[in-house]
Amino acid sequence: MTDLSNDIDRILVDEKSIDKTVREIAGMIDRDYSAMDGKLVLLGILKGSVVFMGELMKRLTVPVEIDFMKVSSYAGGTKTSGRVNIILDIQRADLSDSNILIVEDIVDSGRTLSYLTEYLKLKGAKSVKTCTLLDKPDRREVDFEPDYVGIKIPDEFVIGYGLDYDEKYRALPFVGILKRSVYEK
Repeated sequence: MTDLSNDIDRILVDEKSIDKTVREIAGMIDRDYSAMDGKLVLLGILKGSVVFMGELMKRLTVPVEIDFMKVSSYAGGTKTSGRVNIILDIQRADLSDSNILIVEDIVDSGRTLSYLTEYLKLKGAKSVKTCTLLDKPDRREVDFEPDYVGIKIPDEFVIGYGLDYDEKYRALPFVGILKRSVYEK
């Protein structure tokens, strides 16, 4: 097995800070959805959101259901295509009674969440909001702000806690900055 720690420039967000942030976001969601009409559905965007969504839902006290979509906006590696492709769509007969909270690991350009928010509204969701652990506002290409933001980070290539490069590093318990030499080959 390869030691992936040699590929990390430095830890940007440690485990303790992530845990504190997830608890704070869960508290805001509990507050905002405690008297909701309809059901709350956490909609995880595969694959990156799985770790964050799993930790988030364990800390919620409001009743919640989960679902998933798989979308892609990357042409490969570190380059975005500028288009959002839906690979796995949400299929719910009760969408009109569902308050959808899209859960994402990171927001860069904002294109994906902006697109999905409108898409789910057009599909008939009762309401649609967004939640991200990490936000890179310096990379924004569209006018979009997530409803729940954990940590604003600088424009660095980050991995860990669900985030990957070439399907590696997702299982790291922290968010780290990947050395440029790894992805600029």
